[in-house]
Amino acid sequence: MKKVYQGFLMATAMLVAIGASAQSKYKKPAAPAAKASSNATNPAAKKTTTSKYAAAKAKINVNASSSDTSVNPSTPAVNGTSRYRTSNNTAPTTGATTTNPTAPVTYSYDTTVQGGFGAKPEVSLRNNYAMVRTQVRDRKPLEYEDLREDDAVFSHFIWREIDAREKMNQSFMYPSQDDNGDQRFFSLLLSAIKNDSVTAFSADNDRFTKPLTTDFVMNMVAGANDTVDVVDPATGAVEKVITKKPKFSPDSVYTFRIKEQIVFDKESSRMFTRILGIAPIAKQVVAGKSLPRVLFWVYYPDIRASLTKFDVYNPKNIAARMTWEELFESRFFSSYIIKSTINNPGDKSLSAFIKDPLFRLLEGENIKAKIMNYEQDLWAY
Repeated sequence: MKKVYQGFLMATAMLVAIGASAQSKYKKPAAPAAKASSNATNPAAKKTTTSKYAAAKAKINVNASSSDTSVNPSTPAVNGTSRYRTSNNTAPTTGATTTNPTAPVTYSYDTTVQGGFGAKPEVSLRNNYAMVRTQVRDRKPLEYEDLREDDAVFSHFIWREIDAREKMNQSFMYPSQDDNGDQRFFSLLLSAIKNDSVTAFSADNDRFTKPLTTDFVMNMVAGANDTVDVVDPATGAVEKVITKKPKFSPDSVYTFRIKEQIVFDKESSRMFTRILGIAPIAKQVVAGKSLPRVLFWVYYPDIRASLTKFDVYNPKNIAARMTWEELFESRFFSSYIIKSTINNPGDKSLSAFIKDPLFRLLEGENIKAKIMNYEQDLWAY
């Protein structure tokens, strides 16, 4: 009986020991002791609890911190990494390209030349007409009559624009080829600048203050080079670079600005107009909008001799052609006024204070009427 009682006590002790061990294993660590006050002599000691679970967890945290890179979950993944994958094992993206400094550069220039941009005229090796034409080569502009400053009792400056898309101005865009080259008026201006030593002036102002070199004018109308990268679709690296020179179409320049001065000569008792300058206008795209841009100015008295060498297309009779100098002197073109010095103390164009284009045309006709009425009022019947 005594042995049975001792066995029962030993079993009970073992159960108590196992329960205490299990309780200590899953028991949460005690909270740190409160901070002692400043007047306490012996601060409370911090109670620490150690167990197999806490030791194993600490070991796992140490190993994880030494092998992996922690990523902030709020930060987006970079280069294919994520919160749970730190290595970049993704395929290269299609949009991104890797610049190869050793990639060959291939220059592919568009050698198609139009409108007199460096092209040599193709001269006929045989006479292209039924008669021998010598008048074109021998023509010279007529001299202007002398005008004294004291005789100019009335004068104003007028700025006009010629739109070659109008029916009356279609001769400005005549795309035929002659022994002198392309017959478009813009091509004639470039030919005079390059071959006849006519000076072009900067478009910063219309007073002919800054001359431009021939190379500068040709480069300005030729356009800039366009670079295209050829990318390998498998690796995303640049294999080669192709540089193209875009072709400039002379048909894109169809507007010409004219600066002229109207003068009433009291000696001859008549009103006449003197053209001072001509400027081609191109379209330039800025921020998705097409805006007019004056390319350069040409002093008209300097280019008169060159304009006598070119005939204007006559749809009625090829033999009855006039020269471009005769076209401008006889005012055989259609235009509209964009600016004048009449009642314009602010030196502004019509578009600066008249937004409606229809009203600008009406104001231009009003300026023409003022000039005509001044001339008519000088006479008494």
